[in-house]
Order: sequence, then structure tokens, then C-alpha cells
Amino acid sequence: MPFNKHAIVIGVGPGLGAALVQKCAGEGMKVSAGARDRGRLRKLLDERGLHEAPALECDVSDPASVQSAFNDAIADAGVPDLVIFNASGYARGSILELTPGQLEAAWRVGCLGGFHVGQAAAKAMIGSNTGTILFTGATASLRGSANFAPFAIAKFGLRALAQSMARELGPKGIHVAHIVIDGQIGEAEGDAKLKPADIAEAYWSLYRQPRSAWTLEADLRTWVEKF
Repeated sequence: MPFNKHAIVIGVGPGLGAALVQKCAGEGMKVSAGARDRGRLRKLLDERGLHEAPALECDVSDPASVQSAFNDAIADAGVPDLVIFNASGYARGSILELTPGQLEAAWRVGCLGGFHVGQAAAKAMIGSNTGTILFTGATASLRGSANFAPFAIAKFGLRALAQSMARELGPKGIHVAHIVIDGQIGEAEGDAKLKPADIAEAYWSLYRQPRSAWTLEADLRTWVEKF
């Protein structure tokens, strides 16, 4: 069990983000959680019994906010061994009706935010030549569906970022991986949705991989998903 190891999870909400924090904490890691609304995040963590996890205010679209969150997390718990980017920008609508602002807002959170967090993580880890950086993707990382252009643009870009970072940082001892979540996340009868806790198990397995067999990209889906 990795005692005294530190995980930073950015983009923590009541679904997958909270499950990732719970998994890392349950495995003995110190966990720092980040989200745009610190008050709401603190309430969520306390409701889940995660009282020891610091709640960091982190607007991923703002590089100063990201760096401040990382500075606070590192001052509290040390250089992270694992960083997970789980934030997502979303907008839906016909290409005939979408505004440039909607597209830009989704890209700033889902793609530019990944760059800010990924860069901060890499700068923190590079001195020790070790660490894992994980990015949450989606079906839209691979396929742009009708009426989902802003989401797909952001997710395509995030996937490209992960690939580029992996090729640069892998030889320096830092494992970068991108996880495609191919389906809806949640609790449902008959396994119609991917359960957050089960996804978190897959993320943990990526963190624990030996470096002779690292995964660059994984895709997860429920067994009843058509693809």
C-alpha cells in the first residue's frame, strides 16, 4: 500500500471525481481534490467521509488558479505521485445554432484546462523522474457525434495532448495515459452505465502498472454497451 504517496485529482464532482478520491484515499494515499467551487467541493468530500482530503479551489481554464492549487497541494502533502485531470467542458447544439462562445468555453475547460493541469503536474514530477498523469476522455475523444461539436473538439484535443505528453515524458520516467469512457457514468440496473467505483479501479490499475508495460490509452465500457 503506497503510504505517504500523494494524489491530486482535479475536476471532482459527485460521480467519477469523488470515486477517484475515495479510491486513492482508501489505498492509503494522501489526496488533494480540486474543483471550481471550493465550498461545494468541501461539502461533497465531507459527505463522503473524506474529511482529511483538502478541497482546493481550481479553475482549470485559469493558469494562475491551477498553479495556486498545485502550490497549496504540494506544500501540504508533497510532490504528487499521481495527478488525474477529470474536468470537462460541455455544450450541445446544432452547428446552425451554436455560438463561438459556447465552443470556446467547452474547449477552455476540457482541453486548455488539461494543458494547464498536465503542465503543472509535469513540472512537479520531472525532478524525480517518476509519476503518473491520467486524463479522462470520452466517446467524443474518438468520434464527433451530431450536435456535440464543442465537446468533441475539446476531447479530441485532450487526447492529442495526452499522446504528445506521453511521448515526451515517458522516457523521463513519467507515465501519461488517456482513458476513454465509452458510455454514461452512473448507477443503473443491469449495468446500463459505468459505475464510478469500477472506473476508479481501472484508473488505479494504470497507476500501479510496471514501467515495462505501460498503457498509453485505455477504453472502458459496460459489457452491454453497443460499439
